[in-house]
Amino acid sequence: MGSFLNVCISRLPEGKSIIFPRSFCPNCKKTILWYDNIPLLSYFLLRGRCRYCKTKISFRYFFVELLTASLFLFFYKKFGITAEFFIYTALFSSLIVSTFIDLKYQIIPDVISLSGIILGLLLSLIFPQIQGESSHLSALAESFWGLFVGGGMIWFTGVLGKLIFRKEAMGFGDVKLMMMLGAFLGWKKVILTFFLAPFLGIIFGIISLIKTKSHYIPYGPFLSLASFVALVWGEGIWLLITNCWLLGK
Repeated sequence: MGSFLNVCISRLPEGKSIIFPRSFCPNCKKTILWYDNIPLLSYFLLRGRCRYCKTKISFRYFFVELLTASLFLFFYKKFGITAEFFIYTALFSSLIVSTFIDLKYQIIPDVISLSGIILGLLLSLIFPQIQGESSHLSALAESFWGLFVGGGMIWFTGVLGKLIFRKEAMGFGDVKLMMMLGAFLGWKKVILTFFLAPFLGIIFGIISLIKTKSHYIPYGPFLSLASFVALVWGEGIWLLITNCWLLGK
């Protein structure tokens, strides 16, 4: 799966097929043989270089394979072989693709976010447990609320930022990504995602400002990371917030 996600990251922004042709070296265009395409292992055996032209292979390929394998193992340990395992591995596989595309091209492909919105609504209806509901219609309603709350919050932030800074502060790709996350996670966890993302992105933003003097931050990666935190620890965070509010009263 990690190897396939690398193909998606490389080809989707260029509008190329993710099925054909087989994997090839982007420099010399030679087809990569099966024994040079073994996830993780081949990178070390080839010492990070193409067998034919000796061009350096981006470390991203190795990292994406390792990250994907780690996520699959994590969700297997948490959910076992259940509907939740397949749903969340699919969701976060798509987030890995959108993250690395956003980092390089500053775009989030509609084929990921728009199809993800539809899939999130559909899966919430079929598997209401992902929304913490037993009723199919209640789960669908939760998914719709998540979609509108997530998309609405990030859209309003963009509008407010444009008024203050007199330039685009938030891309519409981030709005669609948050709508997708809301459709899968529901309104409570997508609110957590919205507030967690800036804290996760601030360190990257400071480093980027020092190194490149650029104020631009690709926000998709931090929304994706924040959504993982919200999914795994969201219930506990909400409980802590509720208890603190009750104590304050």
